[in-house]
Amino acid sequence: MNTADPSAAPTRPGLHGPCLAVALAVMLGGTLYPPLFAGADGHADHRFAMALFWAMSAGFVRGVGFVPRPRWARMLFSPAAVLVALGLAAALKLG
Repeated sequence: MNTADPSAAPTRPGLHGPCLAVALAVMLGGTLYPPLFAGADGHADHRFAMALFWAMSAGFVRGVGFVPRPRWARMLFSPAAVLVALGLAAALKLG
């Protein structure tokens, strides 16, 4: 197996500041203010939490410089996925 194959991971590895910043913000926000994950009725909003945790996970994976080899994993943990997850979380919270 050729590990230097550029087609294995088209995105260059390395720190990705914006993704890491989003991941840290979600982590600190949820830690310091847990009611963030509650709905209007005071119960846990699991769909909203799932979207934010997806954004946090993708942000940490890509933010620290890891680029998965499988295409599906690169898509799931990409900077675009962070934006999609944040948009989904915003739509769930506001709508």
